[in-house]
Amino acid sequence: MVERVEIAVIGAGIIGLGCAFRLAQAGHEVALVDPQDPGSGASYGNAGTIADYAVMPVGSPAVLRDLPRLLFDRSSPLAIRHAAILSLAPWLLRFVRQSLPAATARNAAAIAQLVMDAAAMWQDLATEIGAVDILQKRGALYVYDTPNAFRAATQDMIQRRALGVSVDLVAAHEMASLEPGLPAMHGGAFFPKAVFLSDPSAMVRQLARAVTALGVVHQRSSIARLEPQSDGIRLTGTGPALLASRVVIAAGAHSKNLARMAGDTVPLETERGYHLEWDMSAPRLSRPCCPTARGFYLCPMAGRLRVAGTVELGGLTAPPSPHRIKLLEQGAQAIFPDLGAPNRSWMGFRPSIPDSVPVIGTGRDSRVIHAYGHGHIGLTLAPITAQMVTALVQGAPPDARIAPCRPDRF
Repeated sequence: MVERVEIAVIGAGIIGLGCAFRLAQAGHEVALVDPQDPGSGASYGNAGTIADYAVMPVGSPAVLRDLPRLLFDRSSPLAIRHAAILSLAPWLLRFVRQSLPAATARNAAAIAQLVMDAAAMWQDLATEIGAVDILQKRGALYVYDTPNAFRAATQDMIQRRALGVSVDLVAAHEMASLEPGLPAMHGGAFFPKAVFLSDPSAMVRQLARAVTALGVVHQRSSIARLEPQSDGIRLTGTGPALLASRVVIAAGAHSKNLARMAGDTVPLETERGYHLEWDMSAPRLSRPCCPTARGFYLCPMAGRLRVAGTVELGGLTAPPSPHRIKLLEQGAQAIFPDLGAPNRSWMGFRPSIPDSVPVIGTGRDSRVIHAYGHGHIGLTLAPITAQMVTALVQGAPPDARIAPCRPDRF
């Protein structure tokens, strides 16, 4: 028995939920396909930042110059599992090319165009689903632990301002007025328009409820085969088979094989991200703070302090790295020595593309729409991606910002 549906959205993370919400709102029949509860992965475990300031791609000339140390220093915020080096080699070669100056500038411009309306679009979405109280409009802060790092930040912020980012450099003596709970730092960069979520999981649950209220059915299935046929796209997995007129691939780090089955080759690899949490009634900070040298965020959330971040290239199957977890714990305790042991730890998967630009657009088969590869800005871009996907389904004139995201650009 094959169930027919107009649109199947594969993936119940924040991107898939956002797409399902907008498509159902526009009057389409939608099935959401995922073996897990909505928002069980990276949509739960992220740093909670609506990062409209995160316009710089992961790859850059500075990162390229430092790549050997970053990849092979076990204390680096960017690491690679040695067992995965050979399989990652094609992706790393693309990453190197995308880290050259012209490519970096092009990728930064594309990302800046995508994120510039993020805060406003999240405000609209949160209002519609009754979750405005989860949005916190207190900005975000990068902090620098040496005078040299603060001086080097000046050029970085000049580039971000040129791309439309609002940012203020904060001298060391002014830091206490912003975050009195932080130890002394040598300066910071304050992004006053940034927004964050006090509880990413609560936001996902609220969006999932809104999606269900629009009549979207959650099909619990892990898709093993995606087969374009003359009368639709057949999806076969652990649940009942589906025949969809259109398919949206929004499965995050699990999207690569689905894209290949649809006829599209996309260089997607997996970043393994980690977080630790300390339960506390008052989480010491009023906004997300990123100690840039350590590569993680200190995130004040409801009833806890979350420390989230670092990048580990290593695939979907290896167990969590105790070493990466320990680095997060030591980094957090270097800033707050009295933290003690964390209450819980987590690892999840980010979909990583060499140019840091997401994959959004129709594939070789025009009935398949790609919506993944957002890397560190999936939460940020969820409403924008949903808007673009809905426009593609409805045949609206294409948003100019979608051109750099084409699946066939590789």
